[in-house]
Amino acid sequence: MRKVVFLVVCSMLVSIFAPAVFGALTAEEIIKRRDDNEYYDSAMAEVEMVIINRNRRIVKTMTSYGQGDNGLIVFTNPRDRGTKFLKRGDDLWMFFPDAEDLVKISGHMLNQGIMGSDFSYQDVMEADKLTDLYKFELVGEEELNGRPCYVLEGTAAPGKEVSYYRRKSWIDKERFVGLKEELYARSGRLLKVMTVTKVAEVEGRWYPLESVMEDKLRKDTRTEFIIKKIEFNPEIPEGTFTLENLR
Repeated sequence: MRKVVFLVVCSMLVSIFAPAVFGALTAEEIIKRRDDNEYYDSAMAEVEMVIINRNRRIVKTMTSYGQGDNGLIVFTNPRDRGTKFLKRGDDLWMFFPDAEDLVKISGHMLNQGIMGSDFSYQDVMEADKLTDLYKFELVGEEELNGRPCYVLEGTAAPGKEVSYYRRKSWIDKERFVGLKEELYARSGRLLKVMTVTKVAEVEGRWYPLESVMEDKLRKDTRTEFIIKKIEFNPEIPEGTFTLENLR
């Protein structure tokens, strides 16, 4: 009888804990898999940004370069051709070709929208992996546009400077790509919502190619971000991320 009871108890314990032991992922493992897909050491991309404000639609095109903590954006559409953004570590500069003016973006300016878009300068400043910036917990599972997703909530890690104190993420259970983000202030106020509308496999990794950002502090506005072409780990010329290269 004791042997039977022991076997029954073992069977119950296995049924309770097996999912955690034999397959269920922790929040940290889920975010790490997402980082493995979306984080890169270096990349070059051709991008289209569509700013929609009520019935007005403005299209801007650009080429972007990223390597570690450094980044360079060069606008290529006729109206803004030659305008550049340079990120070096924690510093950000903007160059206006018409005025031949070099401006450092800092303080409250970092919260303003880039070229009138829903993406702020601060949004482009964060280059670290999410696992380095936030502490995540798995809060559930939901289906989003037909895709099963893990739902995670991340809170800023102690001592980390982040654009948003808390973020709620919907991560594709199969492809481990973020499909939706809700971005919150420390007060709990919802600031922005980003939704991914197109995902593709690029160079062996799943990557979001099209997304929409909505600033919840503004009315009737959204910005579409469309990656036309992207290359990971390209040869980036020496001197690309220098102030001299901006002029």
